[in-house]
Amino acid sequence: MTDTKNTTHPELKEGESAPDFHMEASGARTVSLAGLKSKPFVLYFYPKADTPGCTKEACGFSEALEQFEGVGLTVIGVSRDPVKKLDKFAEKYDLTFPLASDEAGVVTEAYGVWVEKSLYGKIHMGIDRTTFLIGADGKIAHIWKKVKVPGHVEAVLDAAKALRT
Repeated sequence: MTDTKNTTHPELKEGESAPDFHMEASGARTVSLAGLKSKPFVLYFYPKADTPGCTKEACGFSEALEQFEGVGLTVIGVSRDPVKKLDKFAEKYDLTFPLASDEAGVVTEAYGVWVEKSLYGKIHMGIDRTTFLIGADGKIAHIWKKVKVPGHVEAVLDAAKALRT
């Protein structure tokens, strides 16, 4: 049993402006809110690269990438892994969208996904698997918290399509 509690920042809400970010990403790229100005995008946070759930989620987004791009959305994955590990993860699974590194934790804290977790009675800090759909206006259009991987990418894609209509 895993319980989570946000101990760092107030919870973000749909309709609020997305917090600013600038991160190094896989493939010698950088991603930033400013660089995505006037473009809708998906920002999904996952606990750790190359673990079973995170791999399934990343591969799901990868398989649907053409559909996301078809409705004008960029997909960005975020973890606290170093870029070198993200590059290996991307290469291993042929992930072409950016996997951003938030090693310092500034972005995970700003988005409220760095939380206290309890697993079998042990308390530790970690990323709560969460996805944000950000509109072209820079506002949070939809938030999925405590994401369960099966069916998640499809739900995000449906919301992304609705955002574009």
